[in-house]
Amino acid sequence: MASSVINVFDLEFNELKDEITRLGEPVYRAKQVWQWIYQGTDSFDDMTNLPKSFRDKLKGLFYIGGVSIVNKLVSRKDGTRKYLLALKDGKIIESVLMKYHYGNSVCLSTQIGCRMGCSFCASSKLGIDRNLSAGEMVAQIIAIQKDLAEKISHIVLMGIGEPFDNYDNVIRFLRRMNSPDTLNISYRRMTVSTCGLVPEMLKFAEEEFPVNLSISLHAPNDEVRKSIMPIAKKYPIDKILEACHIYTQKTGRRITFEYTLIKDINDKNEHAQELGERLAGLLCHVNLIPVNTVEGTGYSKSERERVENFKKVIEEYGLPVTVRRELGSDIAASCGQLRKRLVESDRMVD
Repeated sequence: MASSVINVFDLEFNELKDEITRLGEPVYRAKQVWQWIYQGTDSFDDMTNLPKSFRDKLKGLFYIGGVSIVNKLVSRKDGTRKYLLALKDGKIIESVLMKYHYGNSVCLSTQIGCRMGCSFCASSKLGIDRNLSAGEMVAQIIAIQKDLAEKISHIVLMGIGEPFDNYDNVIRFLRRMNSPDTLNISYRRMTVSTCGLVPEMLKFAEEEFPVNLSISLHAPNDEVRKSIMPIAKKYPIDKILEACHIYTQKTGRRITFEYTLIKDINDKNEHAQELGERLAGLLCHVNLIPVNTVEGTGYSKSERERVENFKKVIEEYGLPVTVRRELGSDIAASCGQLRKRLVESDRMVD
């Protein structure tokens, strides 16, 4: 692919308009192209209200989306769909479609791999390749929506990658998906997850988007957190919570704290008590997640009784808490699992 060929999804509308008027075409042609691509059209040839000569010009200068579905697994339990998607350069990412009573939610990747190194996460095992462009994030949701033949109503940036490690492209993507000229998804139906990059959290608060912020906390104190999450050596929990307070004050949005329960590591009653004390008084919700089995970690799920006890202790501090429903457990729907299997099998072949 020549470097001059542009992914149309990487352009804002005004940028597309500039590109097309430079070709000597009227401004309304840009609007026509924009409408086609956000309807899911993946070929300029299918844009039947455009002159063939103009379509040929477009094919020489642009491509659409740059993702293709390599594999799709559909859960027999709950209809969750796990997608392996190939990018234009052959790199593989994952996306997940989750069906809820309130609509269709997609969990998207923001990077190819992840540099955060969380020891319980399949994504971190393969390291990082590169950031995704805003257009590559857009392309994921358009491809899934077209495959599903239903509209997407909610977006979660909690797939492969740390969104705030790719801050500028994530902001560009969020603005685009909120636009009435694209998918017109409310910011309140978007969630961004972070493991606690404090400077970016504070920067995000200044954007004043009413986006749901989710913090991958997974420990009640820095000592435990450092043992499973390298980022804890840079940003202590107190600093993360300070940023959370600022975010809730700026946006009025409740913070969700993701807490993966790992047997004998962070799942004891004293851990729950310490967590409750730290979070009491903060506008937040705690989401408990029994750890996924990832080969090579040595971690095990907490017993059901211990999970329920942990939940009860948190509730005693007046905090709303849920245990995450395991969607797509029969199709390796958790972040990075399927991609990890594919990449490792390719390395074995090599």
